[in-house]
Amino acid sequence: MPNVLKVSVVVEAGTGLALVLAPSAVATLLLGADLSAAAIIVARGFGVALIALSIACWTGDGPPEASLQALRGMVVYNLGLAVLLAYVGSVAGVRGLLLWPAAALHAVVALLLMRPQRSH
Repeated sequence: MPNVLKVSVVVEAGTGLALVLAPSAVATLLLGADLSAAAIIVARGFGVALIALSIACWTGDGPPEASLQALRGMVVYNLGLAVLLAYVGSVAGVRGLLLWPAAALHAVVALLLMRPQRSH
């Protein structure tokens, strides 16, 4: 499993855990906004989904096909989230301390995951 995938899996699992345990704090840092009661439930659900994505993408030393599927899933997730965060920051006027760093990080991770992998 490529190192960038390993790091991405760990970071997203940590983010998922943070969303489950403290969704309002994550929303304040990322979006600069408070969450309604319904949004807290949705944020926690997203946290659970991130943890599940991380588990699904942790292929360890499994077959190369599993690693390729994990790469594809993480590319789609990171690219999609980078676009979404950039959109809400530029068009919707959302202002959070970590919004633009998170958008940039997800874009960079998506690009790194799309690089051809060297065989050992």
